Amino acid sequence: QVQLVESGGGLVQAGGSLRLSCAASGRTFSNYAMGWFRQAPGKERKFVAAINQSGGMTYYADSVKGRFTISRDNAKNTVYLQMNSLKPEDTAVYYCAARGPIVVVTMDYDYWGQGTQVTVSS
Repeated sequence: QVQLVESGGGLVQAGGSLRLSCAASGRTFSNYAMGWFRQAPGKERKFVAAINQSGGMTYYADSVKGRFTISRDNAKNTVYLQMNSLKPEDTAVYYCAARGPIVVVTMDYDYWGQGTQVTVSS
C-alpha cells in the first residue's frame, strides 16, 4: 500500500502561483510513476500532469502546458506541482496518484490521495 497526502492548496488571484506537494509513504517511492489530476465541481476528474519514476520524463494536459511543472524528490518521497499563471478555470480539487512502474496519462492509477482544494479568483 502507498499512502498519499496532498498539501499546498488554497485561494489565489488569477495570475498567481501555488505549489502543491504530495507526500508518499508505505512503499519505495522511487518505484512508482506519479500523476496529478483535478476535478472541478460537477465535472469528471481529469489528468493534469505525470512524471516517471526517475523524474526524467514528464507529461502534461494541453490546458496546463507551459504553466504547470511537475517534479519529484525521491529522497523526500514527494511529488510537486508548481502552478503559475493560474486562471479561474484551474479551480478544482487536485489529487495526486501513484502507479508502478509505467507512467500513463489516463486515470489508471492504483493509489490516490484525498485531494487539496485550489480556488482561483478572477
